[in-house]
Amino acid sequence: MDRPIEKKRWSLKKVAGLFLIGVFIFASAYGFIKSRGSKLNVDVERITIATVEKGPFQEFIPVIGTVLPIKTVYLDAMEGGRVEEVYIEAGSLVHEGDKILKLANTNLLLDIMYRETQLFEQSNNLRNTRLAMEQHRLTLRRELLELEYQIQRQKGIYERDAELVKKELISQQEYEQARDEYQYLLKRKELAIETQKQDSIFRQVQIKQLEASMKRMQTNLDLVREKLENLVIRAPISGQLTSLNAEIGESKSPGERLGRIDVLEGFKVRAAIDEHYIARIEIGRTGTFDLAGKSYKLIVRKIYPEVREGRFEVDMEFDGASPQGIRRGQTLHIRLELGELSEALLLPRGGFYQKTGGQWVYVLDKSGEFATKRAIRLGRQNPRVFEVLEGLEPGERVIISMYDSFGDMDKLILK
Repeated sequence: MDRPIEKKRWSLKKVAGLFLIGVFIFASAYGFIKSRGSKLNVDVERITIATVEKGPFQEFIPVIGTVLPIKTVYLDAMEGGRVEEVYIEAGSLVHEGDKILKLANTNLLLDIMYRETQLFEQSNNLRNTRLAMEQHRLTLRRELLELEYQIQRQKGIYERDAELVKKELISQQEYEQARDEYQYLLKRKELAIETQKQDSIFRQVQIKQLEASMKRMQTNLDLVREKLENLVIRAPISGQLTSLNAEIGESKSPGERLGRIDVLEGFKVRAAIDEHYIARIEIGRTGTFDLAGKSYKLIVRKIYPEVREGRFEVDMEFDGASPQGIRRGQTLHIRLELGELSEALLLPRGGFYQKTGGQWVYVLDKSGEFATKRAIRLGRQNPRVFEVLEGLEPGERVIISMYDSFGDMDKLILK
């Protein structure tokens, strides 16, 4: 009778051998694929090649500037009111002092009338006080004269009675009565003089207070009248009335912007710059721009330190005559210098920077048949070139176009 043969299970040794064989096959396949994948055929007509050169380098940034008049004066409503009359239209040339528009303010007129009434009443009070003071002074003087007359008469009686009492022609009582009356009149005179003096001082103080009050009221009235004059808006300088925001019958609030006058003696350029460069922009920095086939130079004259939405502003003036026919609001594309001109190794800008960040590039062999990946280090830059610090030599050729289609290849075969 036959006996069934049992299948032998896989031994541990056999499994380990098969595992090693699999690892070897996988490693060989990966190396083969990698050796095949590190190269890529590239059509030369679809790439851009540039030569590394040594030359003058100027670091600059492109900024957009707006042409503005060298000086602008804004017209604001110092007092509120309704636009009653417009004398000059926007766009006209004006001279200093010319009337531009007139506002009407009824409340201001009523205020002036009320203050004038108060001033008139105060003036009457001052006049009446001075008149009363003069009348009182005359009354006191009359009383003083009357006292002096009585004293003079009583003095004669007193001196006569003094002689008579010595001769015992009159009684002692009559003499003492004449003496007391004379002394009484002398004391009344002293009191009258002191009263007149004190009253004079009081009246003088009262008059000074009234005069000071009148002066304040007059000053206030002058201020209100000045406000009334401010309802007529005049040109503070000569120039062009480039804007006027006022229509007849329209109400304007105090401080509201009414218009703008531009001085036509010259122009400046205002540019907004990224805050990244705020520490490198200084007074005297220069910029250039091209217009109508000519190049013009600008100089930074003012820096506004305030940063808004990640940008700060500078004012630049023309170095020499401004371009012919330039207009307010015109946009200029300016190359603003950030450093001095220096000698450097230069690589033209290209799309490669977006993928490599300037850390490596594809450098062509001398034969020009292939390009290999090489690590480099870039420094300063401008919109045209990079400054090469390490990794490249003058005369070497580099692919500077986009690297997106190259993947992560180490070598490019050029065809």
